[in-house]
Amino acid sequence: DIIKPPMPGSIVKILVESGMQVTEGDALIIVEAMKMETTIYSSINGTVLEINVSHGEQVNTDKVLMIVEKKPDLII
Repeated sequence: DIIKPPMPGSIVKILVESGMQVTEGDALIIVEAMKMETTIYSSINGTVLEINVSHGEQVNTDKVLMIVEKKPDLII
């Protein structure tokens, strides 16, 4: 899953680290635009592979903030 910001803004807080396991609905990163903060959540269960931004960085909507690799579903 490629995580991009919904609007241009600045990175307020990164809530995960590379290599971390996340589940669907976990908060990943907070972006601020026009004095409003938006939290971006994981849409899948997986592992954070890359974090491509740092605190305070200005980003546009085409910037890849992070990549989360989907965890394979268990078959029972």
